[in-house]
Amino acid sequence: MKRVALLIQYDGSSYSGWQRQKNATTVQEILEQALFKITHHAVKTFAAGRTDAGVHASGQVVHFDTDCVIPGNCFEALLNSFLPSTIRILESVEVEIDSWHACYSAKYRHYRYVINNSKFPNLFINSWSWHRYQKLLDETLMSNASKSMEGEHDFFAFQKSGSTRSNSITNIKTIKINRVGDLIFIDIKATGFLYGMVRLIVGQLVLVGEKKISPKIFTDIWVNKKKNDVKESAPAKGLCFINAVYEENVFKKINKNDFFPIFLIYGFS
Repeated sequence: MKRVALLIQYDGSSYSGWQRQKNATTVQEILEQALFKITHHAVKTFAAGRTDAGVHASGQVVHFDTDCVIPGNCFEALLNSFLPSTIRILESVEVEIDSWHACYSAKYRHYRYVINNSKFPNLFINSWSWHRYQKLLDETLMSNASKSMEGEHDFFAFQKSGSTRSNSITNIKTIKINRVGDLIFIDIKATGFLYGMVRLIVGQLVLVGEKKISPKIFTDIWVNKKKNDVKESAPAKGLCFINAVYEENVFKKINKNDFFPIFLIYGFS
């Protein structure tokens, strides 16, 4: 047996998330179907992080075990020949089967949310951003409000119902909020993410940016676990799983700065 790691990009618009579900098409299902055609046996895949319905990934990391004789670095081209254009394998490599795991070996994950704060819609980025145009967002206020979340805290208020986690404690390494023209980028790096966490955070930060709630109220909501006060969740299409970071980078072909579509930045600079 050998373990193969995959670096994957996908447009989540037409999928019901990463994880297999009954009566719904998911990225994991499509990938495992393609692997079956290549290996001729059922293959179980494991991802660095789950993405919900409509959420994208620019550098998702997945692994699977197989006794197939095909070399690990050949799965990239083979899989791309079977996968739809909405799912692309960027690289495939063989990793240590006893010590490397796509999920458990990851030090942290990086998600990015994109808001289009222009007064006018833009069809070229509509599928990958939230067009929040009602008011000019104050990204400085949003950034100030978010900084208190860095570190290890209980984010119960920013967890959707239905989570199977035993607790809602996680460690946020950094939160950065930047405006480039009409686009606002919210980058969150954390050891783990709760169910619906990023979209709930963004929904409340937008209210701060529109001056509907103060940074103090925002902080009070999550510190005192006021889940009922969290009224708005940002739409899925603006969220992207950027990448997972490991002690040693096993992928060599792709530069980490190439994960996210850079044209979004250039187009609004």
